[in-house]
Amino acid sequence: MNLAIFDLDNTLIAGDSDYLWGQFLAQLGVVDTEAYLRGHERYYADYLAGTLDIQEFLRFQLAPLARFPVPELLAWRARFIEDKIQPILLPAAQALLDHHRRAGHRLLIITATNRFITGPIASLLGVADLIATEPETADGRFTGEVAGTPSYASGKVLRFEAWLAEQGEPLRETWFYSDSHNDLPLLKRVDHPVAVDPDETLRAIAVERGWPVLSLRSGGSLVGDL
Repeated sequence: MNLAIFDLDNTLIAGDSDYLWGQFLAQLGVVDTEAYLRGHERYYADYLAGTLDIQEFLRFQLAPLARFPVPELLAWRARFIEDKIQPILLPAAQALLDHHRRAGHRLLIITATNRFITGPIASLLGVADLIATEPETADGRFTGEVAGTPSYASGKVLRFEAWLAEQGEPLRETWFYSDSHNDLPLLKRVDHPVAVDPDETLRAIAVERGWPVLSLRSGGSLVGDL
């Protein structure tokens, strides 16, 4: 199996779906707007700095799911995808996905963002295989807790290895596209790491190691060879 792996937020889409979901809930008036947006800003700053406490963040992020019935959440999510996600889809990202499809590569998205938010986005992009943080459910409702290992930082490698074991196919060649230095554990695991519109830390590491640097927001310009 030749496998092309993609981060989602700020890689295949021009924004952070976690953050946008928080904005959307605040606009609906179903969360304390000031407190929720302030919390998101703080956690996002920690993420950029590489100091995010992922369990603490996920308790914050998943709490609203536990407060409302699933049918209401699904209706909100449909509006969220239309209002917040559709406008930040990137034609160059779709072209990159199509490049790997034409080459016969299997496509996989690995994201720290929870599956409730990212499942429909992966479907929009035409990617069937998704590893995402799994929100826990009980009695037909979300509990606000995480099921299993969050797919964040080194957790992405753990979840990827578990997924790979389930496929029962030998792995031949691998690519991984990401914008974030938090994804260095998985970038170091693959044959072809690619920095996509990277943060400053990842850009410096990519240049030092000779990894390609790709922009999907400026016409798909590429430094280096894929």
